Amino acid sequence: MDPEVTSLAQSAGTTLVTLMAADAWHRTRDGFVQLWRRVQPERAETVAAELEVAREDVLAATAADDQETLDELRAQWQGLVRRLLVARPDARDELRRLLDELDPGGSGARQVTQHATASGQGRVYQAGRDQHITER
Repeated sequence: MDPEVTSLAQSAGTTLVTLMAADAWHRTRDGFVQLWRRVQPERAETVAAELEVAREDVLAATAADDQETLDELRAQWQGLVRRLLVARPDARDELRRLLDELDPGGSGARQVTQHATASGQGRVYQAGRDQHITER
């Protein structure tokens, strides 16, 4: 898989889901729908409807602090954008311009959250060596 396409799709999915809960939502939706209209016009109306449904899901997940749902939505949109870029590589530059316009500093793409749980035990992998660690 093309790493550039993967990276661009990840950035787009993350930015899109982040902006679904922001004041810039309408501009974001319009930009993504216009992109689809230009490169896959037969899918544009379906994408517009999916964006609206996803926004409702994002708002509900944000209100409930449901990171799992937000992560799933990011992955869903990353996949849709990746498939679009694979089918239409000529859309890459247009998508980059759209992302720069919607999120000039790239702050949406940087808002990645990781959650970890300590179990008291684990494995440490270092330079090919495997060690079992138990916390006391």
